[in-house]
Amino acid sequence: MTQLFEEPGTTEELLKPRDTAGRRLHDILHRMPALSPLIVLILAGVIFGLENGRFFTPQNLSILLQQVAWGGSLAVGQTLVILTAGIDLSIGAVMVLSSLVMAKLVADNGIPGPVALIIGLAVAVLAGALNGLLVTRIKLPPFIVTLGTLSIFTAGTLIYAQGQTISLSPNTFMTWTGSTISIGNFHLTVGVLMMLLLYVIFAYVLRQTAWGRHVYATGDDPEAARLAGIRTNRVLLSVYVVAGAVTGIAAWILVGRINGADPNAGINANLESITAVVIGGTSLFGGRGAVVGSLIGALIVQVFENGLALAGVDPYYQVLAVGVLVIAAVAADQWIRSVKS
Repeated sequence: MTQLFEEPGTTEELLKPRDTAGRRLHDILHRMPALSPLIVLILAGVIFGLENGRFFTPQNLSILLQQVAWGGSLAVGQTLVILTAGIDLSIGAVMVLSSLVMAKLVADNGIPGPVALIIGLAVAVLAGALNGLLVTRIKLPPFIVTLGTLSIFTAGTLIYAQGQTISLSPNTFMTWTGSTISIGNFHLTVGVLMMLLLYVIFAYVLRQTAWGRHVYATGDDPEAARLAGIRTNRVLLSVYVVAGAVTGIAAWILVGRINGADPNAGINANLESITAVVIGGTSLFGGRGAVVGSLIGALIVQVFENGLALAGVDPYYQVLAVGVLVIAAVAADQWIRSVKS
């Protein structure tokens, strides 16, 4: 007798999600979180390049990269924190404080540049360690901790600087990061190269070392990571300390960028670093993302601001465009996390 109905499949086959185009896209984006911001960056570059021929000139691209150098470096440290499902609202204030310590020691106290750099780096590392200890030992939420230390470090900066801007002579050790390397009409600074080196180092560390895998595991599910033998508190503390060290390097790049230090520099640096990380595809819920995505995110912000400025768009709309990008990036992350694989 002819069989009129197909036999039902196994339970596993029935429960398996349908292989639709949307699911395939979701799986790709889940595996490669930096892919979608890369597509946005390429599309934005093409559109702005067609809108204004000056966009792709070597001079304009040089300026764009120089503008992203210290902010992109700061985003490396912010990425480490956000991968653990935390957030650092004080990172910009720490950078400014560290830059002022470096510059003021050289300008007012005659301390040699290398020694001033080490002291400035130590200040940033201690600030990161303070945040980490408050999170791991007192068990305070990272948002509350860094919101409080943001005010503390900002006040410390203003008190230390006494409202003064510090100027340094060019071609010194502390301003070396602002030195220019020219390739024809294309000009790179040492700070840009240092930023790129930071991304190469941490891309390797996060993917190829045990510490990097522990960072992802702690951010994804701290309880499961603890049961697997990972000392999550130690990992969290180390993340804040390492982020502090990266912040100190960003401060050195900032000193080279402005040939000194300004207590009012980088007022929105903490928000800009978070923006770069979120647009770059790193999840605010932790455990998912790639550090290279933060570089792409920082470039996207600068490309939009630069391209819209060349197009003669009002600066207020430039800020609006960045806000829309942030909301779209978070919405995409929510979608990627909500669809069950």
